[in-house]
Amino acid sequence: MYLPFEELPLESKIWIYQSNRKFTDDEFSEIELSVKDFVQNWAAHGTSLEASYLLKYNRFIIFAVNQEIQAATGCSIDKSVQFIQDLEQKYKVDLLDKMNVTFKNGEFVAHKTLIEFKKMAKDKAVTGSTIVFNNLVNNIEEFNDSWEIAAEDSWHSRFF
Repeated sequence: MYLPFEELPLESKIWIYQSNRKFTDDEFSEIELSVKDFVQNWAAHGTSLEASYLLKYNRFIIFAVNQEIQAATGCSIDKSVQFIQDLEQKYKVDLLDKMNVTFKNGEFVAHKTLIEFKKMAKDKAVTGSTIVFNNLVNNIEEFNDSWEIAAEDSWHSRFF
């Protein structure tokens, strides 16, 4: 059962998928329709999940589930991963590689491999005050507080 993201409890579990490239506006509109349809029909053991999504910066797909109502199970999580894999194939993007860093570069959102980001830190092309996207957050509360954060305040701090 779809609910607007802001209506889910702060403890709701989230999963963040980042694209290795920015989607076009047309692609993102198509993706939104697909994501909303998926979330509306997402279930665990035949029970509808109280779930939502956010799409951000033409690059991020974020799922959220209120685990207090019905927990996402292995099978329902597998379905979401399969859905993401289908998007990867359709749009020729990488959404599952966790060895990449997405960060703000002025008004733009940049995406680099972890190795490239480490080199940028060494070369001082990015600093501890660079805003990074911490995709390791686990719930909506952490997402609100710590998703867009200075690199020095996240796991990225080890590079500075």
